[in-house]
Amino acid sequence: MGTEIIRAAVDERGIAEVVVDCPPVNALPVAGWWQLAETLGRLSRDPDVRVVLLRAEGRGFNAGVDVKELQSDTGHAAIIGANRGCFAAFAAVYECAVPVVTAVQGFCLGGGIGLVGNSDVVVASEDAYFGLPEVDRGALGAATHLSRLVPQHRARAMMYTCATASAAELHAFGSVFDVVPADRLRERALEVAADIAGKNPTVIRAAKEAFNGIDLWDVKRSYRYEQGFTFEINLSGVAAEVRDGFGGRTGGEG
Repeated sequence: MGTEIIRAAVDERGIAEVVVDCPPVNALPVAGWWQLAETLGRLSRDPDVRVVLLRAEGRGFNAGVDVKELQSDTGHAAIIGANRGCFAAFAAVYECAVPVVTAVQGFCLGGGIGLVGNSDVVVASEDAYFGLPEVDRGALGAATHLSRLVPQHRARAMMYTCATASAAELHAFGSVFDVVPADRLRERALEVAADIAGKNPTVIRAAKEAFNGIDLWDVKRSYRYEQGFTFEINLSGVAAEVRDGFGGRTGGEG
């Protein structure tokens, strides 16, 4: 796994910028999810880090897991790896000791919903849209995280129909903090991150831990429950049939 897929740097303000760059659509292979989890875990343990900014290069934030990697596997190693890698990456966002600000442009699909739904603050570009095309990919998962972004009935409709929601809609729901032109996305996300970084770091870390402690449900347990159905569909052979019908394009699961 080349370091170019996930890179990170910490500036003098304590802002850790984590960048995903996996062309063409930022659909991560199994190793990519693990590298993201490990990077976030390392930054979480760094006392000099005050906030994390998670963003991506390219025309979209994230298209989920690499479906081609699943299709090329004749056994179950790839789906197990994707399940565990996504679980680790989503958990690393949620459990990061400092707030995670996520900057979203273009498409945010499948596993991207898991990252965004577990983050603390979301800034999106005007062209951003969010969805779970899992049903069309022969999978389930990340309904846990979608339910943190949109109301319950909207989440169900989006899962069953694979419909998407715009950044403007999520802003109206209150789950996206700000929506800006695409050319201002990184700048605005850094402004939000800098505001957090300027606070007392001990208080901010305590606030993050306190919010996680009063969460209404256990996101790790909830997502792990969902993953059981993804694996069941794969064992039945139905997932492979649906993925083959998908046509071999890349992206989309969580």
